[in-house]
Amino acid sequence: MLVSKTLNIVGLGGSVASRSKSRAALETALAGAEAAGAATQMLDIHVLELPIYNPEVHEATTTAAELIEACYAADGLLWSSPLYQGTISGALKNALDWLHLLGGREPPYLHDKVIGLISTAGGTQGLQAINTMEFSVRALRGWAVPYVVPVASASRVFDDDGKIQDETVELQLRTLGGEVVRVAERFAADRTVHRQHECNRAAERVMVA
Repeated sequence: MLVSKTLNIVGLGGSVASRSKSRAALETALAGAEAAGAATQMLDIHVLELPIYNPEVHEATTTAAELIEACYAADGLLWSSPLYQGTISGALKNALDWLHLLGGREPPYLHDKVIGLISTAGGTQGLQAINTMEFSVRALRGWAVPYVVPVASASRVFDDDGKIQDETVELQLRTLGGEVVRVAERFAADRTVHRQHECNRAAERVMVA
């Protein structure tokens, strides 16, 4: 069965800083998704200014509702976080906590949504943030594309205006955006396709290319 509609890929991330390298990385990956034929939407944590999630409050604020509905309606997502103290930023974790309100939907949470993961680090390590996000993807019942992009030494990769300076990293980010679209298309076209196998193929395709 062919996919007739344009897929919608939602990017969630950045930081509370006005100039964010993780946001710049996310924008590059979203550009890759657009090049692959998808419509895209950016959920910029700096702009959203989400209140701290309180499990005793069962009604979302205006900005939290925007986050929740956009993520639930998405065909695929891209998450991007800076690496702070060996893990994701508190701001991104708070955004993911708000998605707990999707538990009562049918299907619940981010069921069967394809998610691509990006981190930016000041040093040489970035996988800790990726690993944390992978746990969250599973908890929210999504599927993480095994091809991930941890951007090390981000201050050398992006200039002060967020413009990418490293062509290799730019290609990696754009490739990730394209792979999220490709896998999301496969999921949308065939509800019986083996999810884990299709996600694994994304990493294999990139290694061969």
